[in-house]
Amino acid sequence: MARVTATPVLLILSFFQHKTLFSTILASGQEDIKDALRLHNVLWSTKNDSRVILSWNNNLTEEESKKYSVKYILIYMFFNTTKERKERLQEKEKIIHLNLHSGFNAKVKTQLYAKETENIIEESDWTEFTYKAPPVYIQNLSCIIYNISFFNCTWNIKPEAPEDIQIFTSYRHVGKVFACQHYIKNAKKKNIGFHMKEIHFQPSRKINLNITVRNLRNSSRGLSYYKAFTPQTIEKLNPPINVSVSLENRSVKIHWKPPPTIGSAKKKCFLYQVKITDHKIVNVTAENYKYPFHKPAKKSVAQVRVKKEVCIANKIWSEWSEPVLIHDGKTVDILLLSLASFCPLVFLGGLLVYACRRYRCLEVITTPVPHPSDNIKTWLADETHHQQHMSMQMEMHSEVTPGAPEEDRDENILLQKCLKEFMLEDL
Repeated sequence: MARVTATPVLLILSFFQHKTLFSTILASGQEDIKDALRLHNVLWSTKNDSRVILSWNNNLTEEESKKYSVKYILIYMFFNTTKERKERLQEKEKIIHLNLHSGFNAKVKTQLYAKETENIIEESDWTEFTYKAPPVYIQNLSCIIYNISFFNCTWNIKPEAPEDIQIFTSYRHVGKVFACQHYIKNAKKKNIGFHMKEIHFQPSRKINLNITVRNLRNSSRGLSYYKAFTPQTIEKLNPPINVSVSLENRSVKIHWKPPPTIGSAKKKCFLYQVKITDHKIVNVTAENYKYPFHKPAKKSVAQVRVKKEVCIANKIWSEWSEPVLIHDGKTVDILLLSLASFCPLVFLGGLLVYACRRYRCLEVITTPVPHPSDNIKTWLADETHHQQHMSMQMEMHSEVTPGAPEEDRDENILLQKCLKEFMLEDL
């Protein structure tokens, strides 16, 4: 009995001896404190829906924790993946979202830093942990938002999935839960996607997608998987609008406007790509692109597409805009000919204006005609009067009837001669 009670006493004495040794080492400022601290971590996990809360602790006392800066290195990797995630933390826990993973391997170690210099003093060995989740029967999940209010998701069913399962989905957004009703089915009538429309999205609020796999032969609770999306990161924009082309100073300038979007529409948010026949695709942040031409290929066309890059990272490009004809070979020849002929015309016009100013051509052309004198006016009036009088007399005496006697004709002829002589004398 004494032997049983003596063991705890010895352990307590050993503990106090360890503390005394640790305090002595700290007071002496020795760097070799690994044996004194004997850093060691303990890992455990807590399942919470689609999240696993991974926690750990070490054997440092409160006094030791205050003496140093304590940090933790966490590395974890999901099953069937090759990407290793590494984080440096000050907390003693990490929330890991499983999404569509069936588990992960994790390891953590403690590091002590001097508070004054932030130099590392000591670190523990790695403590490893493995978490296994229920099997996941779907893969290649992909979701997209388009046309502002349309929401689509698709997935594949793994070959090892049971034959009698069916997949159902719902999503939570802005505090409301929506059931998906329009499913996309494969040849075996299994749900492999869904389609929703007329949905109002809040750009900064996440979409939490819930996928439930149920066995149709029994009423047991199905397996649930969760995936969260930020709407702007999965939005596929429409192509740029109002795409037009103009020719300016021997250059081609392409203009466009950004399409509507559910998030920020600031100019700095968009990244464009311009594709022109026989040219490389270029990235553009402005709403236009200008480049010089010499003589491009015939029927050269331009297209533009867009995605969000600066305000929020988005990997989904829009479709290319409708091709816009820039010009063909004839248009370029006509343009170049017009430019070539326009310059000489401008030069000749300037030379003509200079000559007219130099030799006062305009003054000669615009000099008014002088008014006629009074003598000329009187002469013209008398001439007009005589002509009118002669014309009247001729009309009066020319009216001769066909049956007039010979004597009357002779008299008329004589009278006409006298009139002629009278007029000649007046002149």
